[in-house]
Amino acid sequence: MVDTMALLPAFLRPTRMTRRASRPAAPQPAGDEAVLDAPDERLSPALVAAGRGEYGAASALLAATRAAAEWEAHDRYTRRLAAFARSRCEWFEAWRDAAAPDDPDVTLVAAQLAVDRAWPSPARAELLREVSPLITAAARADDRDPVPWRIALDHARGSRAGHRYFEELWEAAVRRAPHHYGCHVAALRYLSTSWHGSHRECFDFADLAAQDAPADSLVQALPARAALAYLSDGCGPEVPRERLDAAADRAAELSGRFPAATPSSAEIRNKLVYVLARLERWEDARTQLRLIGPYATSFPWDRLSDDPLGHFLRLREALLTTARGTTPTELLAAPARPRNEHRDRAAATDH
Repeated sequence: MVDTMALLPAFLRPTRMTRRASRPAAPQPAGDEAVLDAPDERLSPALVAAGRGEYGAASALLAATRAAAEWEAHDRYTRRLAAFARSRCEWFEAWRDAAAPDDPDVTLVAAQLAVDRAWPSPARAELLREVSPLITAAARADDRDPVPWRIALDHARGSRAGHRYFEELWEAAVRRAPHHYGCHVAALRYLSTSWHGSHRECFDFADLAAQDAPADSLVQALPARAALAYLSDGCGPEVPRERLDAAADRAAELSGRFPAATPSSAEIRNKLVYVLARLERWEDARTQLRLIGPYATSFPWDRLSDDPLGHFLRLREALLTTARGTTPTELLAAPARPRNEHRDRAAATDH
């Protein structure tokens, strides 16, 4: 049997103290409307152009974020562009035909798209092994970029790669960007899968990674991501309540560093609302809902309903309009049957 605790140090770096935010940003009204997975002001023009069959804006966006080493945005835009290409591939095929063979951005989107296409299949592991050359090409195209390594980490989980191989990928990823959130989420999900839902070890990884990261790094939300996995996995006796609260507090401090009502912070805040509500911290959940504004995200609400936007709206209404002490617990229960399994527990890029 593999000693799972012995695997943990390979995924950790020495910790250091960081300054924490002193007070959350002022809440903003949520409004009556909401949109699902809204692009930010940089991504939106690229998607509009792609809808017209044009790829220049997408190419320029990825090139700009790569040149500036904006790796979190670079990763987010790669995932969104690949998702768009999966449903409407003509513009991307035109981009790939026009690009140089070693173009780092088109190669990166191609690798993400190939993983996304293989993921829902019952033959996922076999199909993903065929994708390996695309990921290798993306990693070689720009040696600074950690995003191909995040894709490689997801790929390793889906293809059931062994621990030693995964550790090699992880070390290569953190050499390029020690605090890249996407790589940390990929590692967290691999550890959870490898340890069959042993949440305590996952919390150890998430907590130590957050302690090492700067105060404004998205990695500060990693313990809350571990809490979400725990709370949506039937819970159990493993993780004490104070540890769950500490994870939520850390993510709330991070949320307070971002402007209110922005698409770029919506992913972190939607997950945090779920965690806070499951912990019955209703006032804190209301604060985050006001900070979210109109920007709902599919994850985590697609774990609870086939209509994630409708579910978000129902929960928001229940929390913001009901009397103090009312608990919308029924809106937080997982469905009795699996829903859209390929988007749920098996999804490659729900961050």
